[in-house]
Amino acid sequence: MSDIPIFHRWRAQIGVLPGFGLGMGITIAWLGLLVLLPLVALFIHASGLGWEGLWDKLSKPRVISAFQVTFGISLAAALINLVMGLLAAWVLVRYQFPGKRLLDALVDLPFALPTAVAGISLCALFAPNGWLGSWLIPLGIDVNYTQLGIGVALTFVGLPFVIRTVQPVLEELGKETEEAAACLGASRSQIVFRVILPELLPAILTGFALAFARAIGEYGSVVFISGSIPKKTEIVPHLIIIRLEEYDYQGATALGAAMLVASFAMLLVVNLLQRWAEKRAGSAV
Repeated sequence: MSDIPIFHRWRAQIGVLPGFGLGMGITIAWLGLLVLLPLVALFIHASGLGWEGLWDKLSKPRVISAFQVTFGISLAAALINLVMGLLAAWVLVRYQFPGKRLLDALVDLPFALPTAVAGISLCALFAPNGWLGSWLIPLGIDVNYTQLGIGVALTFVGLPFVIRTVQPVLEELGKETEEAAACLGASRSQIVFRVILPELLPAILTGFALAFARAIGEYGSVVFISGSIPKKTEIVPHLIIIRLEEYDYQGATALGAAMLVASFAMLLVVNLLQRWAEKRAGSAV
């Protein structure tokens, strides 16, 4: 009988999957082949341009305008998703209503829907004879081939990131804390700003960063509705495609390297926010 616990401990140590050394080796090799190798190749190719070459490729008025459109509208879309995503997560967690499961499933639609299909659907929706365009265009509100259309597309693809990041934290929060604060005499505004939001803040910021990172790299849903008008509605991912079609590989490499640096910066921000959330949860316990 005394051998049974030893046997269980032995099985727990060896586990079901291969050991740490083999598993780590396979993981590093796989990630290196699929992720690191292309990124390193891009950086090496970009370094061949030199600082002056990179600056020459990135300082052109058309490129600067594309960066302004991409990052400016992505930031605006992420801010809209921050507010509306928080509201949607609150409704899905705190209320029971008919069709809740269907609505919760629709949140993941931008994840599953091909981005090109989303772009074509939005373009048709806001066309002069579309369901919404037939109402908006007589009012002087044009969506297709404008920066507003880019914002609509980026808001569409980024909304699930905020909802799915905030939703599990809100479910764990429960109503007990709010009820305790109300029993102690806290008003509704005090409960929201001093009890609920401080607990949700790390998740909200993480969802915002993820939505912003997705928006700056989005291409398929934007290229149709934006019209890609130079210095007006042209985004950086589409400008990279144009540079490749013009056989300007150096220009495409410079733009790709700049977007890669921006992606790494957003990844660093997300990781820092996740660490902060873990520390905050640990200190609360």
